[in-house]
Amino acid sequence: MVSKAYVVGVGMTKFEKPGRREGWDYPAMARESGTNALADAGLPYESVEQAYVGYVYGESTSGQRAVYELGMTGIPVVNVNNNCSTGSTALYLAAQAIRGGAANCVLALGFEKMQPGSLGATYDDREQPMMNHIQALAEISEVAMPPAPWMFGAAGREHMKQHGSTPEHFAMIGEKNHRHSAGNPYAQFQDVYSLAEILDAEMIYEPLTKLQCSPTSDGSGAAILASEEFVASHDLAGQAIEIAAQTMTTDFTSTFDGTAKNIVGYDMTAQAARRVYEQSGLGPEDIAVIELHDCFSANELLTYEALGLCGEGEAPSLIEAGATTYGGRWVVNPSGGLISKGHPLGATGLAQCAELTWQLRGQAGPRQVDGAASKGAAALQHNIGLGGAAVVTAYRPAQR
Repeated sequence: MVSKAYVVGVGMTKFEKPGRREGWDYPAMARESGTNALADAGLPYESVEQAYVGYVYGESTSGQRAVYELGMTGIPVVNVNNNCSTGSTALYLAAQAIRGGAANCVLALGFEKMQPGSLGATYDDREQPMMNHIQALAEISEVAMPPAPWMFGAAGREHMKQHGSTPEHFAMIGEKNHRHSAGNPYAQFQDVYSLAEILDAEMIYEPLTKLQCSPTSDGSGAAILASEEFVASHDLAGQAIEIAAQTMTTDFTSTFDGTAKNIVGYDMTAQAARRVYEQSGLGPEDIAVIELHDCFSANELLTYEALGLCGEGEAPSLIEAGATTYGGRWVVNPSGGLISKGHPLGATGLAQCAELTWQLRGQAGPRQVDGAASKGAAALQHNIGLGGAAVVTAYRPAQR
């Protein structure tokens, strides 16, 4: 029998500019987010039977060192690294352990201690995992450094050429996400900018200005997952959020079909979203709130289409209609998203999970989405890492 998996506790730290909190190392980050998640669940660490711990930059077994801040009970601790989708990969593995009956209570934890500035390679004496992607993009686009804004910016340019999107459409996404973050005390930035300020900011790679790019960040997120039996025996149904469906995809042959959008994961996302809708019986029309991977504003625009919020080429109309902010059809990235909340790679997916859990419980404070905590509401999460992995997750309350 396959058990359902539920999120019963979440926690996170405030995301910070690297080095801003002096002496703030990853064990302290993990202790804070993990302690918060356990307190939210009302459980002692001794209830946890397995742990999956995600981080991108760090030594082997840093996951154990992080978890030992919560307790040392001899449980299996698995270290996870899947680029920017690392946090959601830890969540995916934790949910898989629950659904498969291997455990009844599992911790998913993610953290990152980053260096300031653009992302760079750690090892230069071996093949880079994304070399095939970079070479494929170089065949259809000018080459620019650093790679990440170039790759997503090229996908944005492709959309402009094919579908008529404009720099203003991308900037409107940046404006929205910075505005949303003003109500999030966990966000790295809580500043609100006008559309003109977004457009006039330093150009990183056209059409992407600095205020449309996610920053490097320090921080941690955590979630406690439990089985249906555990939820019932611990009287947690009132706060439990069901993982209604979850899919991870990696690159398909279509990744290298000669389009920039697939090089940066569009098809991975589209395939994962399709499977999640099939598994859950939900569709975009059933979703109230979405946390998606806006590492750059161009990726948020592309993801609207990949998730089926609109047809191919229709994202600009969605943006112009205000369909993805408060008062619209969906609220996308009420947390401020990666652009304003910050992007500590290993923590991002678990911070998204925390935000959606709070939204579905009605605990999101000033950024609470109307209808998200009502009967029948559902939420959608999207997290992607190049090289590559995409994780899409649908959530709904266990009881309402």
